[in-house]
Amino acid sequence: MTSTSTGFDVRRIGGRIGAEITGVDLRESLSEGLTAEITAALVEHKAIVFRAQDLDDPGQLAFAAQFGELTKAHPTVPSADGLPNVLEVSGDEGIRANNWHTDVTFVLSPPKISTLRAIVVPPYGGNTLITNTAGAYRDLPAELRRLADGLWAVHSNVYDYVQPQFLTDAKAERQKVFTSTKYETAHPVVRVHPESGERGLFIGGFAQRISGLSTTESRDLLRLLQAYVTRPENVFRWAWSPGDVVVFDNRITQHYAPDDYGDLPRLLHRVTVAGDVPVGADGGRSYVITGDAAEHYTPAAN
Repeated sequence: MTSTSTGFDVRRIGGRIGAEITGVDLRESLSEGLTAEITAALVEHKAIVFRAQDLDDPGQLAFAAQFGELTKAHPTVPSADGLPNVLEVSGDEGIRANNWHTDVTFVLSPPKISTLRAIVVPPYGGNTLITNTAGAYRDLPAELRRLADGLWAVHSNVYDYVQPQFLTDAKAERQKVFTSTKYETAHPVVRVHPESGERGLFIGGFAQRISGLSTTESRDLLRLLQAYVTRPENVFRWAWSPGDVVVFDNRITQHYAPDDYGDLPRLLHRVTVAGDVPVGADGGRSYVITGDAAEHYTPAAN
C-alpha cells in the first residue's frame, strides 16, 4: 500500500491494472493537490476504485467534473430523467453491454475518463472487468507491434452486437435507438496516451474493420489483437457493492460486464469526462468518416 502526500492510500488490486483508494470522501470537494494525485494514480493504474461512497447523482457529477468538462450521457441513447450528463447502465433486457469495448469510440473525441457508481447490484454476478490495453500492446511480438503501429480502424455504432438467435423485441428497440444517428470514425489502432506517452491498442467492440483491408482480413486481424487485450494478466474484475465508485481511463482500457445474473436487477450510473482526439504512433489524428464530430455530446468537439 502506498501513502500519498495528501494522506490517502493506494493499494494495488492487480499486477498490471487496478488500485483501490482509501481515505477519501468523494462527497467533499477535492483540493487541487488531491485531484492531481488521484489523476496520477489513475494514469498509473488505469482503473481506481473507491468503496462504499455515499454519493448521489449531484455528488457523482461534482466528483467527475473535477477532472474536466463533462460529456452528455451518450450521443444517441437518452440520459437518466432530468440528468443530461448521466447514463443509466441497467441490467434490463436489451441494455446489457456484455462485449469488450472502450466507451463511445465511434465519435471523434471519445471520453477520457468514465466514472461508474453502483446503485443496485445483484447478490451474485454482475461484476465489471477492465483491461489494460497498454499491457496488451507490450505483449505483442515486435513484428506485430510494428504492424499495429501503422494500422487504422473504422469504429462505428452500427454493428450487429446481438446475434440474430438472441434478438428480442427489447434488444431490437435498443439497437434502433443506439443507431438512430450513424457514426463512423477512423482511429489509430495504436493510440499514444496524451499524459503518459504509453502506447495502447485502441480497438474493442466498436472497431469494425481495418482501413485498406477486406472484411475477412479485418476480422481476423482484430481478433488476433483483441486476444492480447483480454489476456487474464491484463484484466481485473470488480465485484460491486452499493455505493462503490469505479473510475477508469477510457483512453487506455477496455471493459466488459458479463451477463451472468439472470433476471436480477442491476443499475449503475455513468458520468464521463470529455476527451481529446486520439493520436497514433506516427502522429496522425483520428478523423470523421460518417456523421459529425458529435458537438451535441462532447465539448471537445466545439
